[in-house]
Amino acid sequence: MSVEADTGRLKTEADEPGWEVDPDDEWGVAVIATVGRQLKLRREAVGMRAGEFGRRVGYGEDLVYKIESGKRIPRQEYLDKADEVLGAGGLISATWEDVKKVRYPKKVRALGEMEAKAVELQLYDPLNVHGLLQTPEYARGLLLMRRPAYTEDEVERFIAARVARKAVFERDPAPELSFVLEEWTLRRPLGGRLALRSQLEHLLAAGQLRNVELQVMPMDREEHAGLAGGIEVLKFDDGSAVGRSPAMVNGRPVTEPKHLRILELRYGIIRAQALTPRESTAFIEQLLGET
Repeated sequence: MSVEADTGRLKTEADEPGWEVDPDDEWGVAVIATVGRQLKLRREAVGMRAGEFGRRVGYGEDLVYKIESGKRIPRQEYLDKADEVLGAGGLISATWEDVKKVRYPKKVRALGEMEAKAVELQLYDPLNVHGLLQTPEYARGLLLMRRPAYTEDEVERFIAARVARKAVFERDPAPELSFVLEEWTLRRPLGGRLALRSQLEHLLAAGQLRNVELQVMPMDREEHAGLAGGIEVLKFDDGSAVGRSPAMVNGRPVTEPKHLRILELRYGIIRAQALTPRESTAFIEQLLGET
């Protein structure tokens, strides 16, 4: 329900903020503006004022105006309720198919599109559990650490985006995924001990997938090829590839063979220095028992 059950109070922007529109995302701005315009025209066509419509859908008038003016990205619940109240016969609900394509930041969408096409992914993050492996609780704890702080709106949007990217694990045929995780990232209880336990359990479950290899880099290694920063290499069915690392061309994506060769060399050395997948599973199980 959109009306809070205990008080009957209409949801405001603070309660249900939707998502802010990224002004630099031209496509996203256009889509959300079009959806908002459709909502407004249908509301006006049935002679319903914004205040009355807001009460019927359970949202404050100010939020209704912001969605209709294209300043906020509506959630699916809002569109479904609007469709019911305005008697749109499913036409408003159907706009969710367009909205969900632009609800995440432009950079996140671009990354997700590449991951969805890759047949092999080699991923190393020296600072955190990689985003594709994060539980929502871990992601929240991580995002709340950011300074200057993200707004609650931004936190929720990034969490939703990371959850959506996990569709890569459900693809058929499944891509080959290789992750190298730093031991210290598996020990730091971001979000609390319960969140860490849940994260470790999730890693063990992911490691059981036939197309996933997880390796842990222990803190006691005297040699480490990953000190220059994270590494991402995505390979595609046509033989092309794209890589990225903060240590190369300021972290911009690279496709040149000479750059990809360096990234793959570094990643190969890191994998050789880390624990094997079997040893890594045993190590994570041990950490889980200590947490």
